[in-house]
Amino acid sequence: MPQTLLKLFLMTCLGALSLAAQGYRAGVAIRDVTPSPLLPVSGGIGPSNPVTETRGKLSVRALAIELGKTSVVFVSSDFLGFPSVLGDRVRAMVGWIPGDHVLIGATHTHSAPDCYGFPDGQGGHGGDPAYWDWVCAQMAAAIRSALTSLQPASLRIQTGEARGKIAYNYYAPELYDPRCSVIQAADSQGAVIATLVNYAVHPEVLGANVGLCSPDLIWPLTERIEQKAGGVALFINGAQGGMVTADNRQPEGGDSRTWEECERIGELLADESLRILEQADEDEPLHLRVHSRRVHFPVQSKEMLAVLEASPLGFDVDSKGRIATTLNLVELGSAQILTIPGEALPNLGYYLKRQMSGQHNLLMGLTNDAFGYIMSRVDWSSFKRYEYITRVSLGEQTGEILIAEAQRLLDRVD
Repeated sequence: MPQTLLKLFLMTCLGALSLAAQGYRAGVAIRDVTPSPLLPVSGGIGPSNPVTETRGKLSVRALAIELGKTSVVFVSSDFLGFPSVLGDRVRAMVGWIPGDHVLIGATHTHSAPDCYGFPDGQGGHGGDPAYWDWVCAQMAAAIRSALTSLQPASLRIQTGEARGKIAYNYYAPELYDPRCSVIQAADSQGAVIATLVNYAVHPEVLGANVGLCSPDLIWPLTERIEQKAGGVALFINGAQGGMVTADNRQPEGGDSRTWEECERIGELLADESLRILEQADEDEPLHLRVHSRRVHFPVQSKEMLAVLEASPLGFDVDSKGRIATTLNLVELGSAQILTIPGEALPNLGYYLKRQMSGQHNLLMGLTNDAFGYIMSRVDWSSFKRYEYITRVSLGEQTGEILIAEAQRLLDRVD
């Protein structure tokens, strides 16, 4: 073997042995971001609604995973969405790892303060800039704490169907993805550090009109996992657009908007997540790579453009009428994780998962940005049923651009 090839071969072997010897490290942190005094809550475009009580606590949760010199942080936040305008403030406060290695997702609760600055119909907006600043500081603190608490860890990753009355598609009941993926990190003694649940569902059992500030079903979900498994639990949504929602339908008709129903659904999803994870062995191989790609989406919806232009956050719509965001692809052991900057419809979610080549393929929706519904061009403005989600989608090309740009990321995988 020529000397040059021999050196490359030996370097590759030594690098692999070094990673195997070092192994994963994981750290987790949580911060309470429940506003005090309470603020109005938002379920979407339009004025926010007053609240008088809380159920559970709004939180930001950060899970850091490191292998060798590569780190990634997954952040879960209890908001309708967490735009990159705010996310970039957080990344600037951390600065310890590349900004595109910090993936910030929103659980999509409809019972938390507005983080967009939606117009209130009276010339103002529904956001509270002082609260935004405080949340960004708390999120940055959680990320730093997760990174400083990194310790040797093993990972278990598993995917399976979550059974029971958890989610359904309001537009077409059976058209949703029942697959739930779970990533769990444990320390060298086997104690759980963190459990991350990835599943597609709108946490809107309560909604914005019952006078409660709440993470909705996400609070009982995380509480149940923490009580049964230990560590810190996180939830990051999937492709839950148009309109994959919590199954709080009642036999007599209508739906139940009670905290007890949040507990039923959240605890059931927690139990199913842990059941699915029982089938997992320690994840092999040791592997962590983080890819990112800057993409641009045309803003064709007049309603979405009005929101972006009126927001005090200063969303940057360029001279071509486009808005930019970052897509991520993370290779983590046997899993591939692809981010979606909004609420992709289930058909897009199924298609993207088919293009992925991991043993476990996760879609993290409402991550890095939350630009409304993401539809294919053949669905956009095609059905009366889709009138609302078309109005709050950036435009006809959003789904096609997402697919094309995601494929470019997937093409980077060796």
